[in-house]
Amino acid sequence: MKTGDAVMFWDGVYAARPAATDPRPNVRLTETVTGLPPGDALDLGCGAGGDALWLAGQGWHVTAADISAVAVERLAALADAHGLGDRVTAVPHDLRSSFPHGEFDLICAHYLHTPFDLDRAAVLRSAAHALRPDGRLLIVDHGSTAPWSWNQDPDVRYPSPREVAAGIGLDAATWMVERADAPRRIATGPGGRTAEVTDHVLLIRRSA
Repeated sequence: MKTGDAVMFWDGVYAARPAATDPRPNVRLTETVTGLPPGDALDLGCGAGGDALWLAGQGWHVTAADISAVAVERLAALADAHGLGDRVTAVPHDLRSSFPHGEFDLICAHYLHTPFDLDRAAVLRSAAHALRPDGRLLIVDHGSTAPWSWNQDPDVRYPSPREVAAGIGLDAATWMVERADAPRRIATGPGGRTAEVTDHVLLIRRSA
């Protein structure tokens, strides 16, 4: 599908939701990053911006990228409102055609799923190569379908973290898998609805 179609789709997804005023960070991010020294972070598919704002609040400088201009503009306004505008750079970016410039100590990709064509392995490989020595790439994927997910395909299959790692095809001498598991949690969706979901968590560290 065309790039414009993807932009329109995701702009529509975010425009249909009320603008968040205090979006929460993903629990897999907070449990992974707490205790790490802050540096430069890249949030791929930043969405409502909970992860980017939380990281900025912990002292990180964050580049937050999303294909949706609606999401990016809302996040930029939120960062300013929270006094974090100097730590968050929100940019519209289509990962199907390019990758954000720079080197990072942390790159996170939470639920980077789309109904449009995307070579995820290539994107995640680019992310791994954009890590500084001792930097980490945190990939969190859906391991189950939440009742409020835009994708309700009953035949959808969620690759395991190890399968995702194999698909990226990194040299194990340079990039080491620090975590690959499938924890469950109670998630809260639109309107306060809750459900038990499975996350597929993959944490890769670039050797120092």
